Amino acid sequence: MRKLRRDSAILLTLSIVLIASSYIFFRYAYRVADQFPFSQEIILAFVGAIITILITAVLLNKQTEVEVRKEGIIKYLELKSQIYIDLLNHLESIMQKGEADESDVIKLKFLNHKLAIIASPEVLLSFENFIRTFTEIVDDPHLEEDEKDRLMRDLAKLTIEIRKDLVGHLDEQTEFSHSAIAEQIKRNSDILEDFD
Repeated sequence: MRKLRRDSAILLTLSIVLIASSYIFFRYAYRVADQFPFSQEIILAFVGAIITILITAVLLNKQTEVEVRKEGIIKYLELKSQIYIDLLNHLESIMQKGEADESDVIKLKFLNHKLAIIASPEVLLSFENFIRTFTEIVDDPHLEEDEKDRLMRDLAKLTIEIRKDLVGHLDEQTEFSHSAIAEQIKRNSDILEDFD
């Protein structure tokens, strides 16, 4: 932070010196050129070209900065999406097996750490609730129907928070509210539970 301030101060000082010296030079050259035909027009064209170059350089620099920032955001969203998909795929494989062995638990622990880096606080809280239910239920060989339903409800809540974290800003542009989308996801989950 201190280096940035120092660099900014140096840049500002150099800019002021450059502008002042350029002004003095061009004012002198303009007055001296007054005696020669078309010399003032040539100097003005030269000044115009310099100003155009400076403005173009500033705009290109800003455009590059925006593109780099946009590329960083895209990479971050890709990473976030991949971790969420990995989590859901892993949970799916555990639920299909009906039990969690040691390697499943280790992978869940690492996914938990990955989530800690990229997930929103709402996703982390929802994941905590899901894991609490999951750890209570997963080792029970005789799952009751209400336990399965509770697990799937917590998974649906986790999915809702993941969706809000990934595409919530896009949902705001539609006619559906977050609560309407959440209700739809829960209804879909309930329909599939009844299908079992």
